[in-house]
Amino acid sequence: GMRWHLLKTYDKIYTIDLHGNSKKKEVCPDGSPDQNVFDIMQGVSINIFIKTGKKRPNELGEVYHFDLYGKRELKYDFLMQNELKNIAWKDLEPKKPNLFFVPKNYDGEKTYKAGFDINDLFPNNKTGIVSMGDAFIFDKDPKALLNRINDFINNEYSEIELKTKYNLGKNYAKWIINNKKEIAKIPLNLVKISYRPFDDCYTIFDNHLLWRWRNETMQHFLKGENVGITLCKQFKTGDNYVHTFITNKIIESSYVSNRTSEITSTFPIYLYSESTGQQTLEQNTERTPNLNAEIVKQIADKLSLTFTNEKEATENTFAPIDILDYIYAVLHSPTYRQKYKEFLKIDFPCVPYPQNQDTFWQLVKLGSELRQLHLLENPIVEQYITQYPIDGDNIVDKPKYQDSKVYINASQYFANVPQLAWEFYIGGYQPAQKWLKDRKNRKLEFDDILHYQKIIVALTETDRLMQEIDKIKIEY
Repeated sequence: GMRWHLLKTYDKIYTIDLHGNSKKKEVCPDGSPDQNVFDIMQGVSINIFIKTGKKRPNELGEVYHFDLYGKRELKYDFLMQNELKNIAWKDLEPKKPNLFFVPKNYDGEKTYKAGFDINDLFPNNKTGIVSMGDAFIFDKDPKALLNRINDFINNEYSEIELKTKYNLGKNYAKWIINNKKEIAKIPLNLVKISYRPFDDCYTIFDNHLLWRWRNETMQHFLKGENVGITLCKQFKTGDNYVHTFITNKIIESSYVSNRTSEITSTFPIYLYSESTGQQTLEQNTERTPNLNAEIVKQIADKLSLTFTNEKEATENTFAPIDILDYIYAVLHSPTYRQKYKEFLKIDFPCVPYPQNQDTFWQLVKLGSELRQLHLLENPIVEQYITQYPIDGDNIVDKPKYQDSKVYINASQYFANVPQLAWEFYIGGYQPAQKWLKDRKNRKLEFDDILHYQKIIVALTETDRLMQEIDKIKIEY
């Protein structure tokens, strides 16, 4: 809407993109360093808007763009030596509906759009839970969480005291103080939440404590067994699409991203009978697929298979979990991610319809392996490829990677960690690094050490399976 309004308002729009965005780890096209013109992380641009009053009311303005990469001094020199008229502008033709002011590669758009939209396939989907006070309502230690809530209930805190003690977001302290009478009445039922990749914690699922509890979708992970793909509608971290993951629990809104512009949404494959409030914690066995029947029919017709609500051993049938695994495999294809990168930056993915049974089942198999890996349910994650050889206090200090070792402090380390796993991205996070950084000054228990070794296996195997997916001939 903003870009549309600017095009309606101005005759010509000139943008000199000075880049230098260290958040995106920007480099020059040839791979050499790209520096910011200021001592900041955010990229910079110079924008010139021209309005003459001669443009017709419904006519859109013209857009011109120029990229300037390189060292800071080079950029300064260029700007000092050039004028508007002698810059080699690129004349853009912004396409509806997005009307981008930067060059975009629309090759393959027709093929991409011929697939099915994830957002259409899963009618019930929602962004993750927002707390406005993570340190208050989430905790890896269930006892610590309960003690904190009871401390709040049993003591009189001012808004400032509560905000300071628990590092609460704007207005949250005031909000929970206003809810205190209701909070004192609710059962403090603990549930697990997928907080970050490979990192669960506990919360209390109640709308008097959670700023946005997203009950319309999250309840379907609490009523019974479920699994869902997690995606971001837009990605802005880095230049590559790595924002697909999985969950079998409720999720936090920054599950796979640390940027407010990349909120994580979850797409469950099953819906349980509707209910509200604490009733969502009651277990149920009746469930229906959270799938668009028309899209499912098209998939069934293309494959000459019969769709069943639950997985069956019956020949020539497929179930919701097979559709999820097929999608999960496609979204992990390096070829798919690279070819459709521009489209994946701006909306939920479109996935190609399966071409035939053979290709479909190959991808389902690999997608299933990935899903189980990422839920740490695949037996292979216990075939550790790393060691933890040195005794000590197990306190995490400042994790670092050196010579295939991940040091958690000056003397203790995990040995034989592939660099690929250490640097592997899921969304905005590098899980092998993030998991340890979130435990700074904490002692790793025996189960924690095993869990970290499972993460390394999962990340290493993910890369291998992604290459296997790309060996399958898929028409993208």
